[in-house]
Amino acid sequence: MADSAKMSSSASFKLVQKLRDYFQLMKFTLSFTVVFSCVICYLLAPNIVEYSLLQIILLFIAGLMITGSANAINQAVEKDTDALMKRTGKRPIANGRMSLKEAFIFALITGVAGVVLMFIFFNLASSLLSACSLFLYAYIYTPLKKLSSVAVFVGAFPGALPCLIGWVAATNTINPFASFDVNGITFSNGAGWALFGIQFLWQFPHFWAIAWVAHTDYAKAGFKLLPGGTGPTKLTALQAVMYSVLMIPVGLMPFYFNISGRVSMWVLLAANIFMVIQSVRLYISMDVKSARRVMFSSYIYLPVVLLALLADKTNVIQ
Repeated sequence: MADSAKMSSSASFKLVQKLRDYFQLMKFTLSFTVVFSCVICYLLAPNIVEYSLLQIILLFIAGLMITGSANAINQAVEKDTDALMKRTGKRPIANGRMSLKEAFIFALITGVAGVVLMFIFFNLASSLLSACSLFLYAYIYTPLKKLSSVAVFVGAFPGALPCLIGWVAATNTINPFASFDVNGITFSNGAGWALFGIQFLWQFPHFWAIAWVAHTDYAKAGFKLLPGGTGPTKLTALQAVMYSVLMIPVGLMPFYFNISGRVSMWVLLAANIFMVIQSVRLYISMDVKSARRVMFSSYIYLPVVLLALLADKTNVIQ
């Protein structure tokens, strides 16, 4: 009886550990953040007047599968370098708890399933964008990280595409010059590209701050992620300032395209100015403490901005 209970307990422990490994493989927290922006941008589309909980759940599941697949491939490709770094050494493949074959099978199943779900329950355009995002992240950005710091620029595209994917899932068009009417009000599809632009620019101060803080670890693994391919420099801080400044006019675009109101415009303006201030402090101080401020500010920035836009979404009278 005791042996049976012991075996049952051991089996339960192994199951929990395996589930934990899959959560780590798909980088669940990161995937959740990515899918969060996708869902918010889907809800921001003016033609989504009545929210369908089922559609939101399906978009969330599909997004988690696609993002999880890309992250699984990333870890499979970088298993040797992950093993060298303190922050990634305990990941399932790097640690030897999961084989490459198992990881690639997981990535194949989740990736295909996610893209198919986007096609069946939303539209072809969002499905193709999802597949493109997965490919760019897993097979272009990932190997490029060891070759050149241009990887950050390349990686910003799949990093921002979830915003556009969510928008296209709702509007069924990728054309930035297209327009559509909702109860007599005309909206431009350029708004979806504005949302893409906000998240695209946000990634530069965000990621360079992370690379600054974790520079020793990244350098040990051979990653070239800071501008110039060297360590933290004035050039890195200056570019963080430049991209933060560019976020100010782009942050006004949702108001310009009439998808959100004046309140969210001021929230975005304040958030963007705050990011500029943090980046300028990094340029002046040139230390890890300031880089960490930029990093944590960027973590707060995105949910605040996206939720402000949704809360202040332009009302469409039915």
